[in-house]
Amino acid sequence: MSETSTPSNFIRTLIDGHLADGRYDHVHTRFPPEPNGYLHIGHAKSILLNYGLAQAYGGQFNLRFDDTNPLKEEQEFIDAITADVKWLGGDWEDRLFYASDYFEQ
Repeated sequence: MSETSTPSNFIRTLIDGHLADGRYDHVHTRFPPEPNGYLHIGHAKSILLNYGLAQAYGGQFNLRFDDTNPLKEEQEFIDAITADVKWLGGDWEDRLFYASDYFEQ
């Protein structure tokens, strides 16, 4: 019987190399949506990739709103995005950030 191993990919290969050679000592990822609409499947992929990598390497995951265009952004979208990230399993703990001060924090 052959052993099975966890498949790797170029991102994990890069992270493994950077951790092994001391270039970095931890993994810290983020999801930086602009709150000007609801999330789509591409956002879900990014959330799962970044949160999953942080979890796999015992690192941290930030949710950082890129709220630099107040004419197109609304609190409704911030609320929907945070709910969706939670629904997908993402946990930013106390690391919720905003690029500006346009919205309540």
